[in-house]
Amino acid sequence: MIVRILGEGQYDLDEAAVDKLNELDAAVESACQGTDEAVFDAALAALLDGVRSLGTAHPVDAIDSSDLILPGPGSTLAEVSEMLGDEGLIPG
Repeated sequence: MIVRILGEGQYDLDEAAVDKLNELDAAVESACQGTDEAVFDAALAALLDGVRSLGTAHPVDAIDSSDLILPGPGSTLAEVSEMLGDEGLIPG
């Protein structure tokens, strides 16, 4: 699976990482229900750190479409709330 972090790049992750990322995604989704920017920022940072630590950088010169696109660091609560689907940012 190829995951793109907007403004940063793509990462290759195996399917086993999806369960962990779904846990982190649930925290982002929960934070989007509230108005506390600090809680949201921490949840988004944990999700993006999870992608970076569980994945490996996708070759920069490879032209491959992403399976998932995540908001970049510094995204606002409002921006991410607009990106959320019925299953959060990461389906499954």
